[in-house]
Amino acid sequence: MTSAVVGIVAGVPAAVAAAAAFGSSAVLQFRATHEVPQRAAGKPILLVDLARHPWWRWSIVLAAAGFGLQVLALRLAPLTLVQPLLITGVLWYVLLSAKLYHRPMDRLVVLGTLLCLASLSVFLALAQPSEGGTVNALDDLHAALPLAIGLAAVLAACLLLAAVLGRPWSALPISLAAGVCYGLTAGFVRSLSSHFGAGLTGLLGHWQTYAVIVLGPAGVLLSQNSFQVGWIGAPALTIITVTDPIVSISVGVLWLGERIRLGPWSLTGEVLALAALAGVPPCAARRR
Repeated sequence: MTSAVVGIVAGVPAAVAAAAAFGSSAVLQFRATHEVPQRAAGKPILLVDLARHPWWRWSIVLAAAGFGLQVLALRLAPLTLVQPLLITGVLWYVLLSAKLYHRPMDRLVVLGTLLCLASLSVFLALAQPSEGGTVNALDDLHAALPLAIGLAAVLAACLLLAAVLGRPWSALPISLAAGVCYGLTAGFVRSLSSHFGAGLTGLLGHWQTYAVIVLGPAGVLLSQNSFQVGWIGAPALTIITVTDPIVSISVGVLWLGERIRLGPWSLTGEVLALAALAGVPPCAARRR
C-alpha cells in the first residue's frame, strides 16, 4: 500500500470526525444564540453574552477539536477530498438538531447539503488546486490593497443587505460575510506559513498576522449573528462551510501563486459548480 493510499485511508476518518465535531459545535451554538439577548449584527457584546452560556463554551471545545482534526486530515489527504467531506458537518447538524428538538429531519436541507457536497466536489475535481512557487504578493501591503478594499465592500454590502432583509433572511448575507472572514483568515495563515520559521517576532512583522487576529474573531461573531437571527441553522452553516474554502482557494490563486485548471471545459464546469453552490442554501432557507 503506497504512502498516498495510507494517507487517504487515515485522512478520510479524520475529515469525517472533523465534520462531526463542527456540526455538533454548530448545534450547541445555534441553541445558545437563541437563549441570550438579541444583538445587532457585528456587535461584540454578543460574544460576551455567549461566553457566559455553558453550551457555547462546550461548542468552542468541539470547534477546536474539529479544527485540529481538519489540520490532521489536510496533512494526510488531498484538499480535493477533505473539503467536500467537511460539508457533511451540515448533515451531522441536521441529525443532531432533529434529536435535540424532537422533530423529523428536514429532507429539503438534507438534499441541499448533498447537492452542495456534490457541487464542491465537482469544482475541486475540475479546478485541481495546487501549490504555487515562492510567490507571496500578500507580503507587499500595497499589492494587497485591492483585497482590503474588496473585503470592506463585501462586508458592508452583506451587513446592509441583512438590515434590509430582516429576520430570518438576514441570516444568509451574514453567513456569507462570516464565510468570507473565515476564508480570508485561512488564506492569510497560508501566506504566513513560509515565515513560521522566524518565530513569533518574525510573524509580528507581517500585517497578515494582525489581519488574522481581527478577521478570526469577526468570523466567529458574524456566524453567531447568523445563527441567532435564523429559524434554522443549517442554511447558514452550509453557506459558511462552502464559502470558506472557495475564498481561501481564491486568495491562493490571486495572491499566493497557487494554480487551478483554467481550460475552457474546466472553467465552464467550475462556474456551473459555483453557481449550484450559490443557489442551494437560499433555496433551503425556508421557515419550518
